[in-house]
Amino acid sequence: MSETTTADGRTTHDLADAPAATGDRADLLATLAKQRHFLRFTTRDLTDEQAGRRSTVSELCLGGLIKHVTAVEQSWVDFILDGPSAMGDFTTMTEADWARRADGFRLLPGETLAGVLADYAEVARRTDELVATLPDLDATQPLPKAPWFEPGGRWSARRVLMHIIAETAQHAGHADIIRESLDGAKSMG
Repeated sequence: MSETTTADGRTTHDLADAPAATGDRADLLATLAKQRHFLRFTTRDLTDEQAGRRSTVSELCLGGLIKHVTAVEQSWVDFILDGPSAMGDFTTMTEADWARRADGFRLLPGETLAGVLADYAEVARRTDELVATLPDLDATQPLPKAPWFEPGGRWSARRVLMHIIAETAQHAGHADIIRESLDGAKSMG
């Protein structure tokens, strides 16, 4: 695995030529793949305008959900590799930080559904390769400072992956409701 520094100063890890996952890893990745499919499937045949439209009292839209899940998955994979510094200290976030975070739930001007889906596919590829190659799914990192984490808590790579699966499944359900509210289309049934 090699590291590259991006123009914005982030460190990325190249996981090319990863072997196929087996056993527990294959099961976890298959479960995550299924939830990703349901989330992506809710956006089939939509325009960018539809993907950015709120169809319920919630602030959520389909394009924003894809963006959010992409960012969450990327953040947690960075956490597996680099620990809590990859996520920052949520207890010191400013109003501007919270506003930027809220924009992660919206399809902003200039963003397209195709673009956010492509970003999601790239993050998914990176996650899958990491899970297949990580030496130990039981290796832990201390959790970042956040009001929603227990102080001094640690999560293993396995627990992080289960959290990504749960987050993706939860938002796939949100997406299904939003899509049905838009035009009556459903993921199942």
